[in-house]
Amino acid sequence: MHELNNTNYHPIGVFDSGFGGLTVLKEIVKVLPDYDYLYLGDNARAPYGNRSFHTVYDYTLQCVKMLFDNGCHLVILACNTSSAKALRTIQQKDLPMIDSERRVLGVIRPTTEMVGSISTTKNIGVLGTLGTVASHSYLTEIKKFAPDCNVFQHACPMWVPLVENNEHESDAADYFIQKDIELLLSQSDSIDTIILACTHYPLLINKIIKYLPQGIKLMPQGEVVANSLVNYLQRHPEMESRCSKGKSRHFFTTDSTVHFDSSAELFFGERVESKHLKF
Repeated sequence: MHELNNTNYHPIGVFDSGFGGLTVLKEIVKVLPDYDYLYLGDNARAPYGNRSFHTVYDYTLQCVKMLFDNGCHLVILACNTSSAKALRTIQQKDLPMIDSERRVLGVIRPTTEMVGSISTTKNIGVLGTLGTVASHSYLTEIKKFAPDCNVFQHACPMWVPLVENNEHESDAADYFIQKDIELLLSQSDSIDTIILACTHYPLLINKIIKYLPQGIKLMPQGEVVANSLVNYLQRHPEMESRCSKGKSRHFFTTDSTVHFDSSAELFFGERVESKHLKF
């Protein structure tokens, strides 16, 4: 990967604790195909969802620094848990000391900025991991941007394992998806918009739609984050000019490259060849 040693190589970094962030990168590449991208999956320490705020912060900061060290001026935390538990501290405490001109963005704010304008009934559902739901980040952020909205959350602890064990099209997936959707909707019969607050969930979208009542809108994060990044780069030409445009895609994993490459294709939609990263 000769680009990594090139002083003119400044890819957009995309980080996730595992594979899910590849669904976000896939959508970003669709709308911004000319840029260089460097993806890092911390698969060896995944999942992050059941770890403490302090541990998630430490792991996330370590990975962000690695992406900075490999030329990234802009990093997207394509991980709801990292966005919920680490982003604000990194932005406020660490970036001023590391490099005040670098930026780290998350996936929660772009979604919560939009959802109030999408919902008609102002009753919003959130489906996410245990860690994301417990953080109350979506409740807090939606109240900032859409204070007139009511938010109902439900954790789906089986959905990520179903995807990562390639059981997302099985009958078992139907059972858990139907059950979790019913539990969310039992909190309010006025929910008309549901945020899929985990980047694994787009792989379950056909089954999710199958069990949703007609008229309820879904918000997968990939497309929302991608469009938000387009807008961000338009509003910040100083950052846009720092991001190199060589159309390269590089992938790092902290775990087995064989396992990463075989699973990553499912999330990214094309063949991936990763390199192992050891901290």
